[in-house]
Amino acid sequence: MVNCYWIFGICHLLFVICLNMELFKFEMNSERNLLPRDGIVNYFGRVFSEEEANHFYNILLNTIAWKNDEAIIFGKKIVTKRKVAWYGESEFEYTYSKVTKKAHVLTPELLQLKQKIEAKSGETFNSCLLNLYHSGDEGMGWHSDAEKDLKKNGAIASVSFGAERKFAFKHKETKETVSLNLEHGSLLVMKGATQTHWLHRLPPTNKIHTPRINLTFRTINKS
Repeated sequence: MVNCYWIFGICHLLFVICLNMELFKFEMNSERNLLPRDGIVNYFGRVFSEEEANHFYNILLNTIAWKNDEAIIFGKKIVTKRKVAWYGESEFEYTYSKVTKKAHVLTPELLQLKQKIEAKSGETFNSCLLNLYHSGDEGMGWHSDAEKDLKKNGAIASVSFGAERKFAFKHKETKETVSLNLEHGSLLVMKGATQTHWLHRLPPTNKIHTPRINLTFRTINKS
């Protein structure tokens, strides 16, 4: 009899754990605001199936015009291990980190991704900045996407393919932090006053040894 009660107790515990995991999964995939104040961040979770995510990962990895990123920091030109590519609806120019870049025209695959992300987010975009992180050794420091060429308080949609990585936010004044893991095939949208009041980063880690591709769809004010 004791064994029966013990087995029943274990089964009940496992049921509760599974139920909580499903509730947690639902919450992560909802459109609730992850920030406590001064901005809006929605995490949609995985919006691509495993097959779709693998397909786009391989296409992007092998067909995008990847190039090591360049930035001017304290007057010195820095070349990163991380590679980037800039695409848009036309070959317009965009300046960030004091370096002006000219966009490639969106490929058929990027147009397909843009259309799906616009449908999911309810936003529209005219450009896409892609980042290729070869391993967890490569990351991005605290920053905000607030360049003058960007639409003021415009939405930025971040799509992740490949290795799952931690992504963090920090309030510029209160120093509050919020973090989450960005899954393979997932979508995160930042909008409102997020870039004005919050910094974000992709911290490096020695636990990840495979590449991650990140696409940030955004709206550039074309002159």
